[in-house]
Amino acid sequence: MAIFVLVHGGGHGGWCYQPVARLLQAQGHIVYAPSLTGLADRAHLLSPDVDLDTHVTDIAQLLEYEDLHNAILVGHSYGGMVITGAADRAASRVGHRVYLDAAYPENGMSLLDHAPASISPTRALGRIIDGVELVQFPDMMGPEVYGITDPAQIAWARTRLSPQPWKTFEQKLRLTNEAAMRAIPESHIICSITKPGRDMALLQHRAQGRVWDIDTGHDLMITEPGWVADKLHIIATAG
Repeated sequence: MAIFVLVHGGGHGGWCYQPVARLLQAQGHIVYAPSLTGLADRAHLLSPDVDLDTHVTDIAQLLEYEDLHNAILVGHSYGGMVITGAADRAASRVGHRVYLDAAYPENGMSLLDHAPASISPTRALGRIIDGVELVQFPDMMGPEVYGITDPAQIAWARTRLSPQPWKTFEQKLRLTNEAAMRAIPESHIICSITKPGRDMALLQHRAQGRVWDIDTGHDLMITEPGWVADKLHIIATAG
């Protein structure tokens, strides 16, 4: 039995992990899939102050207040920024980091720095609402943009996507305990289409070969939940 903390990406919420979470729970694992501040079921907490640091704090506080130890942090997309920061803050509570088609940042890097070609254009389509600069509105970036093709999955996701605070993409990640964070084992589960933009040799080295890829959409926890859950179970039981 393992403890998973599943962290979603931009514009999503804990809801996107429901299919994977159910499969992991059926295998006896404990699963947390929180929504980050200002998104999905926590959209009512949106404010001009919400940034990357807010979301790192969300996960670090979850680890602390739930008194979790040896937790497996899984970050999808932007969630890779979040789990890297949370593992830096709470290294003693984290047993593994899993990057699920995710950002893989270095110290001092923002998501905008990490993926300028895909992140920068979203700002031009953003809006300022109640003093908050928001991007990735569902009417501009629907489920299809994330590689979901099944009509039922599209309908399910479309009503749940949220706009993302721009500050979360622009703020740089600051690591203060990087050596301890990097010492935590890591794995990478990615979509084949993103491989050309990744330093695969670095990932293979740091993950000691724990790298899998699949030909599917970016929201692989929705499009291929069984495959993703299987790889997470392998990570949990590898010892």
